Amino acid sequence: MPGNRTTKFNANSSLVRSMERITAIAKGRVQGVGYRYFVASCAHATGVHGYVRNMPDGSVMMVAESSRASLVDFTRMVRALEEPVIQVKDLTVTTGEATGEYKGFWVEW
Repeated sequence: MPGNRTTKFNANSSLVRSMERITAIAKGRVQGVGYRYFVASCAHATGVHGYVRNMPDGSVMMVAESSRASLVDFTRMVRALEEPVIQVKDLTVTTGEATGEYKGFWVEW
């Protein structure tokens, strides 16, 4: 029919464009206190995708992708201000573009 157009829409591309990515490094008393599992519970509560892992220097690194609002909530929660055993003394957050490569959130060893 004249005048009709078909527009191809890639839902994954659109979804990734609406998402952001953070890489965060937590320092303090964050290893040996259940912090990675705490971070995973924060991710599940906010719908964030990615992973968390211990680093050789005693810090914990997390990579997370989601909407900006969810990442703001996630970042606030992972500071663990109400947790008596976990002490996040410093949280350095770097932002970037989401890749959409993560489905779910997991704890890496």
